[in-house]
Amino acid sequence: MSKPTSKDLTHLLSEEAKSRKNSPLKGAFKYFKQPGMTFLGGGLPLPDYFPFDKVTADIPTPPFTNGLGAQVTEEDKTVLEIHKKAELNKGENEIELSRSLQYGFTEGQPEVVGFLKEHTDMIHKVPYEDWDVMATVGNTQSWDATLRTFVTRGDAILVEEFSFSSALETANAQGVITVPVPMDAEGILPDALDKQLDQWVGPKPKLLYTICTGQNPTGSCIDAERRKKIYDLAVKHDFIIVEDEPYYFLQMETYTTDESARKGKQPHSHEEFINALVPSYLSMDVEGRVIRLDSFSKVLAPGLRFGWIVGQAKLLERFLRIHEVSIQCPSGLTQSLTNGLLQKWGHKGYLDWLIGLRSEYTHKRDVAIDAVIKYFPKEIISFVPPVAGMFFTVTLDASKHPKFKELGEDAQKIEDLVYEQGLKQGCLMIPGSWFKSEGKTNPPQPELPENPDTKNTFFFRGTYAAVPLDQLVIGLEKFGKAVKIEYNL
Repeated sequence: MSKPTSKDLTHLLSEEAKSRKNSPLKGAFKYFKQPGMTFLGGGLPLPDYFPFDKVTADIPTPPFTNGLGAQVTEEDKTVLEIHKKAELNKGENEIELSRSLQYGFTEGQPEVVGFLKEHTDMIHKVPYEDWDVMATVGNTQSWDATLRTFVTRGDAILVEEFSFSSALETANAQGVITVPVPMDAEGILPDALDKQLDQWVGPKPKLLYTICTGQNPTGSCIDAERRKKIYDLAVKHDFIIVEDEPYYFLQMETYTTDESARKGKQPHSHEEFINALVPSYLSMDVEGRVIRLDSFSKVLAPGLRFGWIVGQAKLLERFLRIHEVSIQCPSGLTQSLTNGLLQKWGHKGYLDWLIGLRSEYTHKRDVAIDAVIKYFPKEIISFVPPVAGMFFTVTLDASKHPKFKELGEDAQKIEDLVYEQGLKQGCLMIPGSWFKSEGKTNPPQPELPENPDTKNTFFFRGTYAAVPLDQLVIGLEKFGKAVKIEYNL
């Protein structure tokens, strides 16, 4: 049975995106290295003068039996060698340095893009025909390009009530209004979103930006049922879902205090691992109205600055036009090395790596939540152990602070006191108010009812990814002490 094609959504493009024309110079590159063609048309330095003759890296060998954090030894390492000249490279589908360090392939080198397309199809099984993949310089740049492709200064977009502050600032700097969508501990509330859009005054937003798995900052993870409801709302109200998913593969088992029950729950086979993943919006998308932002930052290394966008090909062509005159293409060294690693590992080896990450992050999460239970005063806090990502939050009841009435029953002021006390005790956790999205349209939208359960509360975001486990426990003990001091407990 053939797949459907995507729906024409070009009416949602920004004026900037609609105005971009194909570059005749870029178009001429199809003749580069064509047999019999003397190519004098581009400002391409001769690769002979590139001062990189060979790049070598030691990488671990699947199935990583010594653990992901172990030192790579002579016994378990694979040597990755990328040469300037293609004929010297020994592996299949390698990207020689004379090509990767040259101009060209704005969409990404064919070998690594091909791997990413196979990977995307394996994980998400995109249900329509004309989708594609485009390489990027990580999700921050992908988000910037997405905004420029779909919205214009003064437009409003939908974002989660608490969202990644840098993503909000990217929009704010472009003059885009970030209107919050109500959340609970499990993410966006579909009924509230539907009501919000039914009552919308003026042109409805074109985009919903969501970090839906291991959400930053809340750590929440939207389940399959909610995602389907939200996707149906995208169809009903004609908007595009931008799923920003750097933490997608950092999914884990539900937390339990029973340490014996923690053992043996991890998926071992590739099929078990893939089936345990919460379905993505992309996997539900029959109209091509999901733009998925993927990245290697949280599963390989942030400094690679390498990611990819998945979406319908007609829309990605507009991204290509932006990239031609902005990033040009992702780093050539990064593409050669990342592709070399992926080709050496293959899809099976990469899944082995992701399964290992799941195990590592599950253990880190467990240690963090164990420490919160041990060191934080139970009578004033609450928390939901995350099932994905790098972050956890601890919610505090401001009304139980001894200065609550004296400070005008202002939860923000109590949050500030706890933050400062945390610094005094030697532990930094980030106040939730730093992630609050508060964009307002003109004319204003109808006010949604305030959640009485969160009226006098505030939260702090912590991460279990940044420090060794012993320091993680020490840090949470310090912050727990700070909370006790502030609340006179």
